[in-house]
Amino acid sequence: MLLSSERSVLVVVDIQEKLMPSIAESARVERNAATLLRGAALLGVPAFATEQYPKGLGPTAASLRALLPPDGVVEKISFSAAREPAFLERLERIGRQQIVLAGSEAHVCVMQTALSLIGLGFEVVLVADAVSSRTPTNAELGIARMRAAGATVVSTEMVLFEWMERSDIPAFKAVLDLIR
Repeated sequence: MLLSSERSVLVVVDIQEKLMPSIAESARVERNAATLLRGAALLGVPAFATEQYPKGLGPTAASLRALLPPDGVVEKISFSAAREPAFLERLERIGRQQIVLAGSEAHVCVMQTALSLIGLGFEVVLVADAVSSRTPTNAELGIARMRAAGATVVSTEMVLFEWMERSDIPAFKAVLDLIR
């Protein structure tokens, strides 16, 4: 299964100001999530973020908030975003079946969201270089469990090149500049 810019939606899970200092390789996660958000904007892929209990964990990281539309955040208290009516309503409005996931923590909110979405019949694509947890071991275990459950595991560059499909599209150079 290749990704399609016409069938995908990008969901950035819980990359929040108070959580990220505790996340292993948080700079990589935040940088790759920003690259995905910029690529999604260039290629017409809808994108939004979730925030787990923002009163406690703070808002989405400022570098990512700047790349989201004004209504680009869905707040949640369930670890699985797919257990939140507002999240499911957003997906229904967007109407796409390929859910590209980035975020933290890989073994908690990202994994529970992925497993729930797979259970609901969505095609889940996990961007491995745009997820992490407080410990690398937990991130690895979360990624392994999502893969075993049917999530496709990819990299940021794989997503962008699959969304582009071709090198002769108008956005090619701008997307290529994102990963250089």
